[in-house]
Amino acid sequence: MTRMELALAQAANGDASAFASIVREHQAMVFSLACHFLHDRTLAEDMAQEVFLHLYQNLETIQSSTHLKFWLRKVASHRCIDQAREHKPHVNIEEIPEPAGRSAESDPLLAQRLQRLVASLPDRARLVVILRFQEELEYHEIAEVLEMPINTVKSNLQRALAILRNKLERCMGDVPV
Repeated sequence: MTRMELALAQAANGDASAFASIVREHQAMVFSLACHFLHDRTLAEDMAQEVFLHLYQNLETIQSSTHLKFWLRKVASHRCIDQAREHKPHVNIEEIPEPAGRSAESDPLLAQRLQRLVASLPDRARLVVILRFQEELEYHEIAEVLEMPINTVKSNLQRALAILRNKLERCMGDVPV
């Protein structure tokens, strides 16, 4: 039995310090996912607290440390989608204003532009991009977390990357990307 599995068993039996160690171990992952998706620290903190409250209420269903990590990512992903639906006006992706002007290849604002462009993606596509490139999950892991077929994950990612490539080329002008 690993240290985390022991903490899970103890937390399921009411040990508050064991639950606190579980939260400490996984809070960065849950917060990072929420923060990258929501782009709002306060909302991300609130959502992370909700995820861990939900975990506390469902500790007896967690079977292993691997299951715990999967469960946290899955619940956080679903909460991100729910949060986005509640707080985001429905805007057509083509209506989002493009950054103006040409930029040099070594543009220090490129990461910021990419972040804005990723934020303009539809919720599911944005979550797939974040899980793939920020959380570094494999296709099958994303499929499990989002409860969708692996080919749907691949096609969502492919479409999202095509949209991002197109928007980045438009905002960068003739600079090769």
